[in-house]
Amino acid sequence: MKTTLIYAGIAGKGFDSLKQGMDSGWISHGLASIAAYAKNEGFAIDLIDLRALSGWEQFRAEVKLRQPDVVGLTMMSVDFNPVMECITHIKEINPNIVTVVGGAHPSVSLTNVLANPKIDHIVLAEGEITFTNLLRAIENGNRPTERVLLGIHPNLDLLPFADRDLFLNEWRKWGYKMNTPEVPFVAELPAPFVTIIAGRGCRYKCNFCKPTEDFLFGKGTRRRSVANVIAELKMLREKYEFASFMFHDDCLIEDREWCQEFVQAYQAAGFWQPYFCQARADLISHYEDVVALMTEHGLKGFFIGFESGSNRVLQFIKKGTTRDRNIKAGEVCRKYNLTIWANYMMGLPTETEDEIKETISMLKEIDPDYYSPAFYTPHPGSELYDYTMEYNLSLVTNPDSFRRNPTELKIKGHDLDFMMWALDESQRRTPRNQVKRATRKYWQKYGDPAKYVRKVRQILGGKLT
Repeated sequence: MKTTLIYAGIAGKGFDSLKQGMDSGWISHGLASIAAYAKNEGFAIDLIDLRALSGWEQFRAEVKLRQPDVVGLTMMSVDFNPVMECITHIKEINPNIVTVVGGAHPSVSLTNVLANPKIDHIVLAEGEITFTNLLRAIENGNRPTERVLLGIHPNLDLLPFADRDLFLNEWRKWGYKMNTPEVPFVAELPAPFVTIIAGRGCRYKCNFCKPTEDFLFGKGTRRRSVANVIAELKMLREKYEFASFMFHDDCLIEDREWCQEFVQAYQAAGFWQPYFCQARADLISHYEDVVALMTEHGLKGFFIGFESGSNRVLQFIKKGTTRDRNIKAGEVCRKYNLTIWANYMMGLPTETEDEIKETISMLKEIDPDYYSPAFYTPHPGSELYDYTMEYNLSLVTNPDSFRRNPTELKIKGHDLDFMMWALDESQRRTPRNQVKRATRKYWQKYGDPAKYVRKVRQILGGKLT
């Protein structure tokens, strides 16, 4: 029996979009994990990545060539249109192909997906075990009559490592000369570059994503053992000789004991490769000792969800932090020379223009290295989405608009001209910050310029002003 997995993540950049960074050059860990588990159970699995194809005609040709018995697709909300288009083509080519859809969107918007009768089965939550059990049932002639199948939360340490070759080999097949498993996106993380996930879930209550994650992964965080993560990194080092990596986890440093153990094991295993991870601003400021320890052994930067510079807005979205804590996190990062990737939103429900300006002023005080702005997008499955629906605030009429792109308004009550000004202004560095950056770069390259100033002052008898 042949099974083909499909990655349909083309809503943002379209077909033929590999090697364009981040969402256009990274693997889907969900599909890579499902493939690894199913292969480990003896099933033949291959992949079609729409990002590597030229268009729908080439997709149809691939399906006809591979003649799969089962097709599995993963779907974020933004992937709704391309996934449904895939299903249409697949069933036109061969109505007997069993179509299975999983991922976040069907898990939180089931009725929306069930409405398509061409989808044979829907797997909710985590799919490794349930999807593989479905393959076994189909192979044995015992395909279930139920369309909706509930996923099983696996023991993460017992899962085989994500099958990165599933993607890498497919990309190379289409002529992409990939000398790195995934596409690096910042200078601090050189190729060969990989991403890794140490755990699933989140213990916090931000209402722009909860309770979706609780349903997908269970409440709280399930984290792999340090030994298991180090074993995967050793495998990646041997196989790909990676030069840098990134943790995808929502908030790695929430577990300070895990991080301390990881640093010791990372050093003992001889790793030197730099890495980034995601972290909350409040934890960076509270756990400075952990930040300092990780910085000594590879940590080069944080993705930080600052979200807003307004205390009222931060409370409204249940972020659990404050403007002052956000700024303090930036100060801690500067103290340890860590790169700051700033995630933030504008255009939230109830947010005023003055509150957006508070976000802008906060960013100028933090002066992040990379700006990652978004116009707030109401995603199904979140409390804030329900709020926008209750008060008829959403401007999203097409699933393609579920992208976090800051190019179109997603919420009523905001002025597009002001929002575009705010977008530009939020990323404009002050002259003072430009000087600071130039000084810091000079210091990093040539040493502390202040010592030369002191030397000149000594020579001139303190007359230099």
